[in-house]
Amino acid sequence: FPTENPAQIGRGYVAITILDINDNAPEFAMEYETTVCENAQPGQVIQKISAIDKDDPPNGHQFYFSLTAEAANNHNFTLQDNKGE
Repeated sequence: FPTENPAQIGRGYVAITILDINDNAPEFAMEYETTVCENAQPGQVIQKISAIDKDDPPNGHQFYFSLTAEAANNHNFTLQDNKGE
């Protein structure tokens, strides 16, 4: 803003840090399909699933999921994050 009084003018420096947001969905390395045997036991690993999230930490990290017959998510299977087994 133009002014005739220099006492009303000031300068300063502002540092702006741009943070990563959770804008990338996890990507699966491949398509997964599996069959569950009728005699599968509770807690038995049925399928390993790996997905990678390209966001910077903490918004992004590598996920490993194991489908188990213990019911927590949908009364049939549980997804266990970051176990790798």
